[in-house]
Amino acid sequence: MPSDPPSPPDGSGERPSYRVYRARPKLLARTSAPPQAPRETPPPGAPAPPRASRRRVRWGRVLRWAVLAVLGWIALSVVLFLFSAQFLQDRVDDATKDELASPGLPVVSPATVLILGSDLRAKGSREPGAATSGPSRSDSMQLLRVGGGHSAKLSIPRDMVVEIPGYGLNKINAAYALGGSALAVKTVKSFLGIEIDHVILVNFERFPELIDAMGGITYTGGCVVSRINGGFRNGGYTLRLSAGSTRIDGDQALALARTRTNLCNRRETELTRERRQQKIISAMRSRALSPMGFVRWPLIAWRAPQTITSDMGAAGLTGLAATILTSGDAPPRVLRPTGAVTLPDGGAGLTISPDSKRRQVQRFLDG
Repeated sequence: MPSDPPSPPDGSGERPSYRVYRARPKLLARTSAPPQAPRETPPPGAPAPPRASRRRVRWGRVLRWAVLAVLGWIALSVVLFLFSAQFLQDRVDDATKDELASPGLPVVSPATVLILGSDLRAKGSREPGAATSGPSRSDSMQLLRVGGGHSAKLSIPRDMVVEIPGYGLNKINAAYALGGSALAVKTVKSFLGIEIDHVILVNFERFPELIDAMGGITYTGGCVVSRINGGFRNGGYTLRLSAGSTRIDGDQALALARTRTNLCNRRETELTRERRQQKIISAMRSRALSPMGFVRWPLIAWRAPQTITSDMGAAGLTGLAATILTSGDAPPRVLRPTGAVTLPDGGAGLTISPDSKRRQVQRFLDG
């Protein structure tokens, strides 16, 4: 409130032309921190006062959160894999299951897995001799031996001439066309004299989606030039890979697995093709175990079961996948033929002597 100033000391009685105001404390000033006392300057030679230490980073807490994040990421991947394997994966028929053995837990006991890939082509394919409907021959035939300290691979050449039960002598890849996966399993068992515990049929139409879910794979090998289904000019696919290591996507990986005639090296044989397919499987395993693969685990876990048809449910397939990832990467191995034969239809086939077959199969079982 304004107030009249006191009379001047000279007694003139005249008041000055200004007023004196008393400042009230501001509202914000009441809640503000009290004024700090001025800092005292230390005398010369005195030690400097200690500075306030900053808040230290608690690395233990950071590490704990990082571990929880990793475990959560793994748990999410497992849940997606289990759901996809249980509800979205196709199953083999009962006839095929009857041909399979009953192994123990894959982690502690060895299991032999037969992997089949069909050469059925999409409708509209212009590839000579390619089947687009009905039963088709198996395009690839591989055996895996994992679990119980074992890690081995063995590819069977598709042109190997064997005795197909009920049908006589023919190329081994004809068994799948004649009697499906059940006859294919029965033929392999009879030919090699071993038990088959599980079977996996690869769906080549969905195979590229799995490779793309991984972000591609790195393939290492010689140059490859091939024309699948007649090449681009005929509505197919043309593959061109330089020698060395190359990052390939799903379409390239499928074309590489199907390559029979390599225009970059016409001296390649069916054995070269089998080794190339094993390299693709090894590259997929390496990608899944890499840091970038770990980032994509949930996507890989969702796609993988939908790419195959198997006799196993969610629990069995999860155990097998874990065993394959932790069993080590076995070197590629192909059942080497010892001779050749001409079939009644004029086609050329491969043969193997009983002694050589027995030695190679035993090496696979011991691996």
